[in-house]
Amino acid sequence: MMIFTSISVILIVAGLIFFLGASVGLTRFPDFYARMHAAGKGDTLSTLLVILGFAVYQLNGFHSISHDWPILLVILKLLAIIAFVFLTSPTSTSALMDAGWEDKIKPVIREGREDHLKEDFRNS
Repeated sequence: MMIFTSISVILIVAGLIFFLGASVGLTRFPDFYARMHAAGKGDTLSTLLVILGFAVYQLNGFHSISHDWPILLVILKLLAIIAFVFLTSPTSTSALMDAGWEDKIKPVIREGREDHLKEDFRNS
């Protein structure tokens, strides 16, 4: 049973590290689109890792389906939350980026680089 605890700690710590990376990306990236990318990817992956760590931890007390079915229900609910986050987080990030594009928030393009989006902003 110690193996489940170790795996859950590894998953939760990995999720917290990705949360930290996402928060660093939010403060360091230059424009709205890069920040949304960091927030969307980091938030989704870190949430999945942390909740998966919780689900694995619940396996500590699981011995048989007939006796420990409430633990199985908790694990299934956590997996349902993972599926919900996996579907809704990228969708909401995309919707926010589309809203930024519609409001004509221009991305930061480094000096000397070609601006491939110039025509898109002219046409809209």
